[in-house]
Amino acid sequence: MDYTFNKTLKIGFNDAIGQVKEALKTEGFGILTEIDMKETLKNKLGVDFYNYTILGACNPPFAYQALLAEDKIGVMLPCNVIIQEKEPGQVEVSAVDPAASMKAIENDELHDVAFQVREKLQKVILNL
Repeated sequence: MDYTFNKTLKIGFNDAIGQVKEALKTEGFGILTEIDMKETLKNKLGVDFYNYTILGACNPPFAYQALLAEDKIGVMLPCNVIIQEKEPGQVEVSAVDPAASMKAIENDELHDVAFQVREKLQKVILNL
């Protein structure tokens, strides 16, 4: 089962991050966290890694609906979007499919919210 939506862009890594942030903003998402895995792994483990950034994206109205439907859903928030560059000029963007990740939770109200968020994140990836 696929649990992400993906698209490869032929642009620079930093440009890709900017485009992803703008696309998320267009769909009502803000960025709660930004984790530079390359820097983190270098600082914590002394290892070299390729460009890899995790954006923790949140759409507040949907997050609120999800929390009202399922009080422990915060363990699965925010929606993560990754930007990775294994080869120069080839940047892959992946967004979590919230409908897939919340499938194990038996709550129809939550599933409705997850499908609405799924549609927005699909639009983000398609519009890059």
